[in-house]
Amino acid sequence: MRGKAKFIPVVLGGLVTTGIMVVVVVFVLRAWWSTPFQVLGMGEPPEQPIAFPHTQHVDVDGINCAFCHRNVLEGEPATIPAVEQCMFCHATIQGDKAPAEVAKVVAHFESNEPINWKRVHHLPDHVQFSHEPHIRYLTKVQGLSIEGACSTCHGEVREMVEVEQVRRLKMGDCVDCHRNNVQFSDNKDITDCATCHY
Repeated sequence: MRGKAKFIPVVLGGLVTTGIMVVVVVFVLRAWWSTPFQVLGMGEPPEQPIAFPHTQHVDVDGINCAFCHRNVLEGEPATIPAVEQCMFCHATIQGDKAPAEVAKVVAHFESNEPINWKRVHHLPDHVQFSHEPHIRYLTKVQGLSIEGACSTCHGEVREMVEVEQVRRLKMGDCVDCHRNNVQFSDNKDITDCATCHY
């Protein structure tokens, strides 16, 4: 009888440990390969407060990504342009194709009210991502233009009227790119969890 009493906690402990391990493995596999939930950005692009056709600004007008997304060459976030950035051009360009949208930009500027652009590209909360080293690597080592570097993860934005997330931007995407495109000898930190996760 005493042998059975000692055996029960061991079995229960083993079952609990196995259950925890299964949950962890399922979580990691889902994070690595699965399609993200709608909240992580895939699906329909959000409705923006002002129509901003990248087809016009990037493809027709030839505006470089870094002109509007200023911080992309120097820091972690690419930054959403402030209304003052829009006014560099739209103080004089009234926008023949969409004067009502340009009027909204001017109204925001004159009222000193920021444009509340909706975020399109989402990463999980526990992930940190710095654009600068990626842009630097893709432009300096791979020889891509800034637009080419941006399109690696963001798709052909120059062809999008409404920007939408085209890649999952999940752990599997990042690791696959680093394994296939980056020499590990030059990038040993990629295997350190704390490089991307906090």
